[in-house]
Amino acid sequence: MNKNELAVQMVKDSSITKNDAIKVIDGFVNIISEEMMSKGGKVTLVGFGTFKTLDKKQKKGRNPRTGEEIIIPRKRVVKFVPGKELKELVK
Repeated sequence: MNKNELAVQMVKDSSITKNDAIKVIDGFVNIISEEMMSKGGKVTLVGFGTFKTLDKKQKKGRNPRTGEEIIIPRKRVVKFVPGKELKELVK
């Protein structure tokens, strides 16, 4: 499902227009993104899941072509942990 399909489904399930649905989706994505950019960003939607950031440490790796040892720089990544209710629905 893409953003447009999600907006159409929201219109079917509520009394809002498609343009309003797209604004809601965009707002939701912006809020989550801004929180992820802040230090220790975490957004929890009870029953659905938690979006959070993790800091990965710098580590050694190997270039698969040459076998040469390289340094993989540290980075921040986003992780989604599904909630209990979502896990049950997917089973």
